Amino acid sequence: MLVFNNIKIRLNTFFEEIGALAYFTSRFFNEAFRRPFEWKELGRQCYNMGNKSLFLVGITGFIIGLVLTLQTRPTLMEFGAVSWMPSMVGVSIVREIGPMITALVCAGRIGSGIGAELGSMRVTEQIDAMEVSGTNPFKYLVVTRVMATTLMIPLLVILGDAIALYGSYLVENIKGDVSFKLYFNQVFDTLEFGDIVPATIKTFFFGLAIGLVGCFKGYYCKKGTAGVGKAANSAVVFASLLLFIIDFIAVFVADIFYDL
Repeated sequence: MLVFNNIKIRLNTFFEEIGALAYFTSRFFNEAFRRPFEWKELGRQCYNMGNKSLFLVGITGFIIGLVLTLQTRPTLMEFGAVSWMPSMVGVSIVREIGPMITALVCAGRIGSGIGAELGSMRVTEQIDAMEVSGTNPFKYLVVTRVMATTLMIPLLVILGDAIALYGSYLVENIKGDVSFKLYFNQVFDTLEFGDIVPATIKTFFFGLAIGLVGCFKGYYCKKGTAGVGKAANSAVVFASLLLFIIDFIAVFVADIFYDL
């Protein structure tokens, strides 16, 4: 009976949080297209989230390309299909691995940062002070950050994909003496319009999810320093879970269009 009650309480808490996040999302769309627009703050957030994540995304993409090629090459050699390596790696990275891994990395870095930053402002009553002074903290703090993640994540994914493909090329060049031109010609000959567009579109939703969850957790952070840490941690966990759900929906919808 006790276990059943605990499960019931957890489910109620989960659905309450989902409802609160849905209301938070609707409020974001309501505020995002209303004047005044905080262009200066939006630019600053884009710089903080984009430029300061370049190194981490680049290193992650490079290692993904190296590891994927090193792990796959022996298997393809057994079947005499090593010439298909550029095509296989290109499709895998552009369609799924690149967007998903980059989004997860950004969820860890950007999502936790937003949660901790807004959580600290809530705990120290800076958000309350903004409300009392007559400004709109939601528009200044939340809308700018969510818009920045929505714009920057696709760019970071494109960068990560390019570096991952270059890392894969280096392995092929060392082990198979494949030229740069031959490798990337085969990659781009294999990729189709239907591979690139759906993979790019879903990255905007990845960025939107990371920004919304990070801002939601930080904006409604509970009082106390422990609440800040919990907001940052839960922002990463919840955003990562949401990324997998969005990815599944995107793949499912794309598969329906491919069948048509």
